[in-house]
Amino acid sequence: MDESKFLSLLGMCRKAGRLSCGHDSSLESIKAKKAKLCIFSSDSSERLRKEIEKECEYARLDLKTVTVKADMEEIGRATALKSAVLTVNDEGFAKAMLKALDENAEENVND
Repeated sequence: MDESKFLSLLGMCRKAGRLSCGHDSSLESIKAKKAKLCIFSSDSSERLRKEIEKECEYARLDLKTVTVKADMEEIGRATALKSAVLTVNDEGFAKAMLKALDENAEENVND
């Protein structure tokens, strides 16, 4: 899967200051109800995913979560911060990233 568009959007989101990278920053974003999308790397742990989901329930935040094929290294190259979990704190970026991921999924079905 070519996730270059998605990774490019991640980089732009980071530069715009609309991305929370890492465990603590993501939790803070969720608690403040700023998060619009939660992204897990392919090599993130099940424990981390459950912790984030539990925090979303506690904050009563219906947050879309996705696990991407990119690992922490690839995410690090795109954002300059190696992270297993990220939250997108902008509705526009969140929609664009979900659309890019959906396009990639559709391309794989058509291959």
